[in-house]
This record gives sequence, structure tokens and C-alpha cells, in this order.
Amino acid sequence: MHISIRLSRSTVKDLYRRLQHAYQRDDVRLVRRTTVLLDLLVHYVSVAVLSARWGLSPSCIYHWRHAFLLHGVDSLVYRQSGGRRPQLTPKPKHRLVELIEAGPLVVGGETACWDSVLIRGLIWREFGVLYNRQYVCTLLHHLGFSFHKARLVSDHLDAATRLAWLEQKWPTIVRAATRRQGLIVFEDEASFAPWGSLRYTWARRGRQPEVPPSGKRKGDKVFGAIA
Repeated sequence: MHISIRLSRSTVKDLYRRLQHAYQRDDVRLVRRTTVLLDLLVHYVSVAVLSARWGLSPSCIYHWRHAFLLHGVDSLVYRQSGGRRPQLTPKPKHRLVELIEAGPLVVGGETACWDSVLIRGLIWREFGVLYNRQYVCTLLHHLGFSFHKARLVSDHLDAATRLAWLEQKWPTIVRAATRRQGLIVFEDEASFAPWGSLRYTWARRGRQPEVPPSGKRKGDKVFGAIA
């Protein structure tokens, strides 16, 4: 026999209020549980779909539904436990350190600076572990990271490249100019634009992170040349 469950408007509003409150408290477990109940009882998403979407067992979802039908929104609470679950094991933590040191751009981010929200999403995407945002900061401190300001660095200022140019290309240019009685001119430019300010980012203690400029900002440019 099929039984259809339909919630009243006031109950649905209470659920959405609890969900908003859970977001404000950054209670990831309660956000997940409330969202699952809303999808299950209001939007009629199947248990199979929710189980695959959230990585939960069907029995867990049925248990949440049973508790909600018996106790209403009062069932949407978690008792404080002695430990924090789930936790990353040493091997995933080592991999997390490698990903953070590689930088957000390497792992598909749109910014060159880390913050706790981005790293929290990285942990969820790579390891399936959903941490509280405040705990992410504690975890990063334990892994040897601190939150400090980055500095801009140009990707073409490489000492080995400059030395190779001086030893190989520069003598060729001088010989060609002498042979053709040409004039060697050095040109440079200056940019005048509000480039913005650098942000703080998570990085190893004692190692200032470097941020490459995007080169996409508009501004006034002045060119000059000397013989």
C-alpha cells in the first residue's frame, strides 16, 4: 500500500527556517539532514536519488523521516559528541597539503588565494569529508599553514632565462647591429592603474605565497625607449 505524506505550509516554513538557521551556524550536519528532508517530503525526490547524491544509506534517510514524522522539527538536533567525524586519515592529509601548496588555480579555482571556504569545498570534493568552516582553520594550523598576505610575482622574471639571454642572444644582437650599422634601442613601459590589493591566503608558515598577475585589468600605459 502506497502512503502519500503531505506537510502543512507552517511545517514547510519551519523546515526552511531551521535550514537557514543551520546555514548561519555553519552546522553542516544539520544542513544536510534538513535539506534531505525537504527534498524527500516537499519536493518528493526519491530515497535512491538522495542516497546517491549525499552518500547516505537508505536506512539513514528512512530513520530521519521516521524521527521527523514522530517529533517534527524538534528531531533536527544533534547531541554534542566526544569526537569529530568524519576525519581525514594521514594519507589524505598528505594529499591535501600537496593540493594546497599547488594553489587554487592548479585544482580548477578562479583565484590564486586560498580561504577556509575554498579549502572546505576542496576537502569535500576530493575526499568526501564535510568539515565545519571553523574546524578547517584549526586543521590547517595543525598541518603547518597560517593565514598571511601573498605577494605578486611576474612569471617571466627567471634568473636562468635572463642569464641564457645575456650569454646567447645578446652577443648575436650586438654583432648583427655592428655589421649592419644599426642602432640598438631598449624599450619599456609603465602602467598606471588601480591594480587592487593583495589578499591573505593559506600557505606554509614562513613561506610567503606568490600570486601571478592576471594581466586582464585595464589602465593607462606609457612607453619609452633609449638608444
